[in-house]
Amino acid sequence: MAQMHMVAALNKALDEALRADDTVVLLGQDIGQDEGVFRVTAELLKRYGEKRVIDTPLAEAAIVGGAVGMALYGLKPVAEMQFSGFAYQAYHQIEQHVSRFRNRTRGRFGLPMVIRMPYGGGIRAVEHHSESRETIYAHTPGLQMVIPSGPRNARALLLEAILHNPDPVIFFEPKQVYRSFKEEVPDELEYLPIGKAQVVRSGSAITLLSYGAMMRPTLEAADMLADERTSVEVVDLLTVSPLDTATIVASVAKTGRAVVIHEGPRTCGIGAEVVARIVEKSLDHLEAPIRRVTGFDVQFPYFARERAFLPNADRIAHAAREVLAY
Repeated sequence: MAQMHMVAALNKALDEALRADDTVVLLGQDIGQDEGVFRVTAELLKRYGEKRVIDTPLAEAAIVGGAVGMALYGLKPVAEMQFSGFAYQAYHQIEQHVSRFRNRTRGRFGLPMVIRMPYGGGIRAVEHHSESRETIYAHTPGLQMVIPSGPRNARALLLEAILHNPDPVIFFEPKQVYRSFKEEVPDELEYLPIGKAQVVRSGSAITLLSYGAMMRPTLEAADMLADERTSVEVVDLLTVSPLDTATIVASVAKTGRAVVIHEGPRTCGIGAEVVARIVEKSLDHLEAPIRRVTGFDVQFPYFARERAFLPNADRIAHAAREVLAY
């Protein structure tokens, strides 16, 4: 075991994937010589050479389109978008090709490829650098949408996506978490299944459901409520498409109350889909209306004002208290 922040854990996963499988290749802007804008690909060009760690032009459509061709040829490309806000320049490739090859070929060809993107707020960045638009990809049939919340599950999920998954994965990395804390990461290879949530804290009075960077304030809120003698269950979704409906429903059936937290805008967000599935599958167990704590339906505000947009532990705990008092 070694203590690592998320950047180091992701770098470890990429290194291990390149070492384990000769068909794995990385491509993206500045990932080689400059080692990536967040240094996630540090040292990998030196270790594996320019045929496997490929610096590309600033051309997101070409990066993703090239990765599609590589995957069809038999490689396992891992494409990096410098920020998720730049990926819309490649969305026609993602929607029209990446998501459709399994269906287009009636199951004969999948695309074993991963598109990595830093996403979300919390670092006081400028326009196009802080949005949380995972719903767009979760709503696109044929894509898997994975969002880790910490170093250990980031490494395990990325290894699973690269080495074991036959279909395309959009892999959102919460840059607010990149270097904000460390966890113990095992030395041996570790994998987590895509499409499976984790109950990271057991409780009986209320369920808090979240993912990505919002797991930190969610756990802080759980601690605040525990100090008030409230037994809180916390579920980390990890994958927002496909959602682990069974784990979500089982938790809410046990507690009877739920709050869903995410930093993206409220309308048509992942929280709305989670609420819908709870209502469809576990309505008879609910003791109170479900609350959502989310970002707002506005463009992401920048610099100091982003704190007013992002959910925090106080907002989450307040919503939970309202549900508990219903």
